[in-house]
Amino acid sequence: MRSRTLVMGVLNVTPDSFSDGGLFDEPDAAVQRGSALAAQGADLIDIGGESTRPGANPVAPEEELRRVLPVIRGLTARGHRISVDTLHAATAAEAVAAGARFINDVSGGSHDSDMLRVAATASQEYGARFIIGHWRGVPDPAHQRSDYGDVVAEVRDDLASRTGVAIAAGIARELIVLDPGLGFDKTGAQGWQLLAHLDALTSLGFPVLIGASRKRMIAEALTTPLSAAPPPEGRDVATAVVSALAAGQGAWGVRVHDVPATVQALAISEAWRSGQRTTTAIGTQS
Repeated sequence: MRSRTLVMGVLNVTPDSFSDGGLFDEPDAAVQRGSALAAQGADLIDIGGESTRPGANPVAPEEELRRVLPVIRGLTARGHRISVDTLHAATAAEAVAAGARFINDVSGGSHDSDMLRVAATASQEYGARFIIGHWRGVPDPAHQRSDYGDVVAEVRDDLASRTGVAIAAGIARELIVLDPGLGFDKTGAQGWQLLAHLDALTSLGFPVLIGASRKRMIAEALTTPLSAAPPPEGRDVATAVVSALAAGQGAWGVRVHDVPATVQALAISEAWRSGQRTTTAIGTQS
């Protein structure tokens, strides 16, 4: 039986992230928020110092490090498991040295040519995991949509290729996690196709992380002629539903802003699967 789906709590220490920019950009506030996420049930905290929302300004690694390192050190000192959300190899290296044990690169190592070397060293020296995100055309300040034919097959094949490159660079296979990059150069419809065919990604044999939290694809799905798109914080119930459905399809983890709702949704999803397993066992005995 596979282990339960993990909850990755989002902690943006930025002034301009689409959902929580400016709320936790002071180290003390960020450490308190990270500890609160852990108390609410987050298994690990994903700390980001650069926004990847459409139209966001790039951040130099020096500024990114200034934002994230005090928070990583503060939360690590409290015993929390930390992921660093970064495109930059220099930031990843310093973050791992400070205690992070996950490198979450939404470009899958394609943005910074030194990232795979850093991730390989981190995996060998610290057992750090490397999360390979899918995002074509990085960097792309305009966040243009790629011209996909079969988005599921193309994302699967791209991720398979990136994992091969990562392993060749020295990253241990068992330390790789895949992320289909919902919203990154993909339309909402393409994101739902990827979720509906999550088995195509899990079939690659790697853990899969799903990050749909509060994204535009959810807002679009909730918009009707009589109801306007909800603000980011109004998408948390729908995000929890996505988390539960993804867990049922074998997701290793879900990356979310609102941890309590997701923890509850995953508990129900696990109870549902437990009932299915019991029914299967009874059917086998009869």
